[in-house]
Amino acid sequence: NTSLKFGHTHSFKGSTFFSLYCSPGRNLIRFSNHNVRNTTTLLLSQDGDMLYVGARDSMALKLNHSVIFFQLDWSPPDKDLEQCSMKGKKMADCPNFIRVLQFLNTTHLYACGTFAFSPRCIYIVSCFHCLKPDEGRGRCPYDPYQRNTAIIVDGELYTGTVADYRGNRPVISRYLSEGSRVDLKLDDTLGWLEDPTFIRSTFLPDEGKIYFFFSEVGREYDFIDKFIVSRISQICTSDVGGQRTLQRRWTTFAKAQLLCQADNELPYNVIQDIDTLLPADGAPEDDTLFYGIFTSQWSVNSGRSAVCSFRLTDIKSVFTGNYKVLNRDTLQWRAWVQEKVANPGECGLHNASDNVLRFVKENFLADESVRPVGRSLTMVSAEHNYTHLAVQRVQAANSRHYTVLFLLTESGYLHKAVLLQNGAHIIEEVQVFEQPQPIKSLKLSIPKGVIYVGTSEGVVKVPTANCSFYWTCAQCVLARDPFCHWDPVSRTCVIVSKIPTTLGQDIDGGNVEEACNSVSLTPSCPAGELVSVSLNEVIRIQCPAASQLSQQVWERPNSRLSSDLYLFLEDGSLSFVATPATLGHYLCLSFENGYQQTMAIYHVKQKSSPMTQSPTRFPRPQTYPIPTTQAVSRHGPELHTSFAKGPCYLRELVVVSVLLVICLSLLITMVLYALRQRCRSRTAPQAGTANRDSDRRTPVEQEALSGNNILSKHNGQALHSGHVSGLFCNGTLTGPNGHLPNTPSEES
Repeated sequence: NTSLKFGHTHSFKGSTFFSLYCSPGRNLIRFSNHNVRNTTTLLLSQDGDMLYVGARDSMALKLNHSVIFFQLDWSPPDKDLEQCSMKGKKMADCPNFIRVLQFLNTTHLYACGTFAFSPRCIYIVSCFHCLKPDEGRGRCPYDPYQRNTAIIVDGELYTGTVADYRGNRPVISRYLSEGSRVDLKLDDTLGWLEDPTFIRSTFLPDEGKIYFFFSEVGREYDFIDKFIVSRISQICTSDVGGQRTLQRRWTTFAKAQLLCQADNELPYNVIQDIDTLLPADGAPEDDTLFYGIFTSQWSVNSGRSAVCSFRLTDIKSVFTGNYKVLNRDTLQWRAWVQEKVANPGECGLHNASDNVLRFVKENFLADESVRPVGRSLTMVSAEHNYTHLAVQRVQAANSRHYTVLFLLTESGYLHKAVLLQNGAHIIEEVQVFEQPQPIKSLKLSIPKGVIYVGTSEGVVKVPTANCSFYWTCAQCVLARDPFCHWDPVSRTCVIVSKIPTTLGQDIDGGNVEEACNSVSLTPSCPAGELVSVSLNEVIRIQCPAASQLSQQVWERPNSRLSSDLYLFLEDGSLSFVATPATLGHYLCLSFENGYQQTMAIYHVKQKSSPMTQSPTRFPRPQTYPIPTTQAVSRHGPELHTSFAKGPCYLRELVVVSVLLVICLSLLITMVLYALRQRCRSRTAPQAGTANRDSDRRTPVEQEALSGNNILSKHNGQALHSGHVSGLFCNGTLTGPNGHLPNTPSEES
């Protein structure tokens, strides 16, 4: 019932490709294939040369230094998909999601998938030829959304998952046992696991133990609501089960609470991810550290993440201490007050007596909790929800070792942090994805110096070091990156070599003057920028931040920036209204750890012409990048704003001007027409007023007017009431020929 297809595809042909894209300040490589989606599992070879990818309905092999790409299609047949759908599952959840991918030996891989809610496993030759399929129940979850963990030790598979379709039977099991060794599992009737969510498992060879990390309901707490606790459990690889009691069951299982809590604060009780930091060369295995990400179920800590570290010495001390016992009648846990018959979790108990095995069967929960190193939190983030974690020990230029954490956020950002005596220092923030995506897996390759991030769209390769990003000694030192130091010979920030040196690096203090004492610290000012504005225009000039730890200050030569005229925004930019008093030069300065550098220079001036819409610039060379907690693009951010550039309104100006001219022309025409009508009305004789005027006229005036009438009649131009042939202009009565009315024309 297993459909298997083998495909060999060249990475630059067909649908498989590697793409190089730029995150701010970073060059990242993304691997994708239209047949390799929903990356769920990543597996790295020990030398880091080969990356195996488990995805939906397929597995892939990528070689780091070549373009060879193998793909194995492993999808359920249509019959199984139909049965999955008939069981009420969504078709999107019915494909085969690879959840277990491990090296079985030097030549074979072992893989398990959900396979349409009917788990299957297969053996794979390293060249991606499939051998016989195998039963997957108890080795892989049914549901692709359920978390699980698996590890292969000496050819045997140790898993933490669920063993039924509904997900109600959690188990920690061993499979693929050979010879006298038998497969083992927990006795699910004893309540050894309480609705767990498995996170990760790790094997410590010197201990001969496998540690499982998970969260579950804490039945030992008598709360109204279910209280989630984080756990660490252990089993011995030498365990073969009891002879009569605990047959084919673990005799070495024990668990304890991981308590990520600061004093007088609520605990971060839900574990999200954990990674193992092995001790340095020559150090005992007891110095092994486990770094985990924890969140809280309490609303007061909602949206916050904490990182805690636990030492193997403290874990072993808890497991060798006292244990609780469950009262089967009251279902209440209490501390065991009688003498211990045996030490639960101790290897070799499979040969013990039935009385000892009954004791360890009832006493598997440690009385004490495992406290973090120093009884304090390693770091806390109030702004980011971390989901995945990788840890590495890095040797700095002065031969000291520093712990570096790589933390992935829900929003698709990678934080690189170095742990110092005074707390964690975020070196940089890398934008892994343009849009937030759920992270499926994370793998750190220390030999190759890269991090692989698996998502629903493919795999992204992120270098752990980014030294070339820092262009000056000050930037290289202020980054406080253990991977990088300033080389005074080549005058570049380079990856730390194995030759010890104290120059060009100061991880603990970040002191630029001491670390760069052999280098000229005269900072090169950025190129000035000319911004042409109109008066009363709102201006916003920006200042790139050197880092989130730096303090930005705006200055004007021989002038003080008053809060009445200027608005200092949270992103460090400066906003103001362009007036004669605010025109001139502006400088943005950055102060960090006692070191000052100029980040931006502006010259704000009034536009010389109203047609000038876009600002001009001084010749500006490529500016230096900024060492930053949040990685900044090498070319720097665009410093012009929409206020300074502005769109062009020339066409609208022409249209408005034409309309204004038309309106003025109509208005003038109407005024002239009204004056003409007024003049005509004043010069026309009125019947009602003629008699009254004649009464006031003297005999001489009447005689003169009579003469005018006679003259007019003589010229054939008789005046009739209501018809006027002359205009009254400037207080003078004129005739139609422009002469005075009492003056004969030349024609007569």
